[in-house]
Amino acid sequence: MKKIRLNKIDTGAPEGVTKHHVKKEMKKVLADLDELQNLLYAERKHSILLVIQGMDAAGKDGLTRDVFTSMNPQGVNVTSFKEPTAEELSHDFLWRIHQHAPAKGMIGVFNRSHYENVLITRVHKEIDDNTAMSRMKAMNDFERLLVEHNNTHILKFYLHVSHKEQRKRLDERLSDPRKMYKYNKEDLIETEMWDKYMKCYEDVFEHCSDVPWHIVPADENWYKDYVVATALQKLLKGLNMKFPGLKKSRR
Repeated sequence: MKKIRLNKIDTGAPEGVTKHHVKKEMKKVLADLDELQNLLYAERKHSILLVIQGMDAAGKDGLTRDVFTSMNPQGVNVTSFKEPTAEELSHDFLWRIHQHAPAKGMIGVFNRSHYENVLITRVHKEIDDNTAMSRMKAMNDFERLLVEHNNTHILKFYLHVSHKEQRKRLDERLSDPRKMYKYNKEDLIETEMWDKYMKCYEDVFEHCSDVPWHIVPADENWYKDYVVATALQKLLKGLNMKFPGLKKSRR
């Protein structure tokens, strides 16, 4: 595929798209998603996995809150992959990921994901380029396994925030009492490695696109949430699901 250059892609909402209109439409989309998720849960023929990636302060947590809390919590599992534990490091790098793959009838959300194993590890030179390429091949195989053997439908999103907007949001964590709990001094170190992260992300898009990536403009949270919600809505509608009706008696 043609190599994606993130610095050539806008991080803001398209011209002419207004917050008022999007917010109005978003209410309809969320109501629709609630019904579709209920149908998915009842039919139990498909599973959905949403992979959410992005730099610090790109809006991953807000997206998870604003889109998925409108659904039945029994049918949605959100997993945030933090730094691996000693036990997790004693296994292969996908071991802890596979345990959280969604079952049929469920929507799984990975707030950060298996891709961290070729992003932060590569930027900090914990793995070399050959290891990263080998891992990316394994990631393609892993996603293919889910698709072919558990009827899992995967949506992958990169929340494309500008470096300027990211710095603004990180600064707010130092001054806004409502956001101070998010502050992590390591984030200020990571933001200085922006260019390295962009290159690693571009390599991921190039080598791990068997399941395509959605590059989502993320400078405006209201637009970012809408893009992800409508993509999920379109996927669920396309499954042509039906309620199973009364269960047959075993007698």
